[in-house]
Amino acid sequence: MATAPTLKRGIRFRDLVLFYVMSGMSIRWTATAAAAGPSILIVWVAALVGFFVPLAASVMELSSRHPEEGGIYIWAREAFGDFAGFITAWTYWMSNLPYFSGVLYFGAASVLFAFGTRAQGLRASAVYYLCFAAVWLAVITLANIVGVNVGKWLNNTAAIGTLIPMGILLVLGVIAYLRFGSVTHFNRAALIPHWTLNNAIFWSSVFFAFGGFESASSMGDEIVNPRKTIPLAILTGGSILAFAYMAGTSALLVALPSDAVGGPDGFVNGIHMLSGKLGMGWLVAPVALLVALNAVGGAAAYLSSTSRLPFVAGIDRYLPEAFAKIHPRYRTPWVAIGVYGLAGIVVALLGQAGTSVRGAYDVLVAMGFLSYFVPYLFLFGAMIRLQARPAGPEVRRVPGGKPVAIALAGLGLVSTAATIVLSAIPAEDEPNKLLAVVKVVGGCAVLMGAGVVVFLLEQRKQRKAVSAA
Repeated sequence: MATAPTLKRGIRFRDLVLFYVMSGMSIRWTATAAAAGPSILIVWVAALVGFFVPLAASVMELSSRHPEEGGIYIWAREAFGDFAGFITAWTYWMSNLPYFSGVLYFGAASVLFAFGTRAQGLRASAVYYLCFAAVWLAVITLANIVGVNVGKWLNNTAAIGTLIPMGILLVLGVIAYLRFGSVTHFNRAALIPHWTLNNAIFWSSVFFAFGGFESASSMGDEIVNPRKTIPLAILTGGSILAFAYMAGTSALLVALPSDAVGGPDGFVNGIHMLSGKLGMGWLVAPVALLVALNAVGGAAAYLSSTSRLPFVAGIDRYLPEAFAKIHPRYRTPWVAIGVYGLAGIVVALLGQAGTSVRGAYDVLVAMGFLSYFVPYLFLFGAMIRLQARPAGPEVRRVPGGKPVAIALAGLGLVSTAATIVLSAIPAEDEPNKLLAVVKVVGGCAVLMGAGVVVFLLEQRKQRKAVSAA
């Protein structure tokens, strides 16, 4: 009898480090953070301690306890049962769908900076943004279907679009400081964060700039020696990420006033102003293209990892069995990847369609916004719950054992819960606060309710199959 095809292990340490850099680092955050002023440096430290360290520790141990394909889906299922596992996966992959169009639209806008004023006319072209997003999503999807070796090289190449622009920013920041001194005064008063409701909401979002380190574990059966590779890659990639965010934000604050780097194009605008100030205007075009490559890499990282969740849910028969198919030649979960990539293209279309359809896109964004944080509740909860189970000698535990693991996961759980509460509170300048709350909370409830319906229908189908047998 012919044996069923198995997944190919082709992701090695270098690939995984670059994957974590791509999934964890968005260079937009450096400009967004710098626009908040020097006090954001203290918030970065708080985010590092309050969210990244608990997340890294939890992923290291959970991926060692359960290194198989599925990652966060498997962890929640093992800790809380099938229903919790499915809802965790459902909210994770559904909340990421609007991310693809958002990050690729940012990449499309960055490309225009490379071609001067003549290209700026496309900034208002919905067709341009849609084509950019749809073409790249199709390329990313096909690359991941063809094989893990092709998909990982797309991620590795796109990582250049993260590391080189960040390196250029740091060099320009040092040169500007040596020539002109610091534009921003880093005194004690400036470094102390000032409490307002809007600031608190923004700070909570900064915490999740360190999110994404759980994503690669979804490809556990495609990673070479995951128990050894994942922890080392997290430590390496996390160190790069923390340094880049802190140093990049500091470089912008030293070289430019904080109000000069606000808005979605803040990073490229910052490079444009800084290179012009130093007589290096020729840098803008290549940096803009690399920033666009960073956006492509971000979409590629999350599509390749998140698409593995419906594959494992298909194996467990909580999605149609077709999702569990492995390509006989490429040894990839091609149906799960293809469906998820197509869904990303559809959401991108909604984002640039007419007014009525754009309203549907806004609904999807609202549905995904709050539900994005729900899987982290299950992740940290699973870390605490699974401490009651014995771990074999092959499992890499958190240093300090059970007490430290529970304390770190509890800290991550509190940070996530606080972010959920703050995200549901409308901004101070929101004209209709009740409608804003209903939109965010109701959207999350609808999305999770849809997942419950899918789970119950598939469970019912399984029972009928068992009865018929």
